Amino acid sequence: MEVSSIAHQRIKVITQHNDLDAEDDLAVEEPLEMQLGYYESGKLVKKSISVTMRTPGNDGELAVGFLFTEGIISDGAQVKAVANHVLDENKVLVTLSEDFQPKLQSLERNFYTTSSCGVCGKASIDAIKTVSAYQNNSDEMLLNKQVFFALRDQLNRQQRIFESTGGLHASALFDLDGKFIMLREDVGRHNALDKLIGNALLNNQLPLANHILLLSGRASFELIQKAAMAGIKVVAAIGAPSSLAVALAEESGITLIGFLKNEKFNIYSGFERISTT
Repeated sequence: MEVSSIAHQRIKVITQHNDLDAEDDLAVEEPLEMQLGYYESGKLVKKSISVTMRTPGNDGELAVGFLFTEGIISDGAQVKAVANHVLDENKVLVTLSEDFQPKLQSLERNFYTTSSCGVCGKASIDAIKTVSAYQNNSDEMLLNKQVFFALRDQLNRQQRIFESTGGLHASALFDLDGKFIMLREDVGRHNALDKLIGNALLNNQLPLANHILLLSGRASFELIQKAAMAGIKVVAAIGAPSSLAVALAEESGITLIGFLKNEKFNIYSGFERISTT
């Protein structure tokens, strides 16, 4: 757990009968400026590509995941170096390989996105539909329904910062037997998933076809789009999916599960991958 991810705040607790002085833990939210370094005619060019409100920690993974899910890079080998600014921890620079030219024209965002919405700055709905290199990969996956009933408790055990603050979203990765692999947390649900995907990209683990993605909240269009970019075939969410998320899951061949509880869940697309017997 990153020390800088939690802030301590003096508060007053008000009840029907009295008020008490206390201290509360808050999830830190700070701006991160993501910068891209790339080479033109042999010279290094640096460009600010986005500012997002995030919880500090795993900033390099966040920036790399963002570049990947936006379609600017497609492989971890295209990343030469990732580093936070020496004097400003709220800036991160991703430097690309000399022989790789990024697809900057695909980045149709404003430079500011909030922690609650990662697509608000998009120029148009059409620009949101990033094309995945793994979208048409076939599979014969068949998962027993019992695997999913155990996921929520595992997520709760792993969400250390959320347990303290109650203020973070999480994206967690499991294998097809339901064994926990990795979790990332952030005040922005899209940031949490970008951190997770960024880690997988930097460790040459894409596509994540033989994995289950668990979302701590609702399943939005953008989260399904990011999952599709990473080749994820099964997404489960504790909360509800949106209509657009379901439509994209169907289009991308993703099994989408919502309202996941310990003894019940709904399947919205990709029914054939879940064995109910």
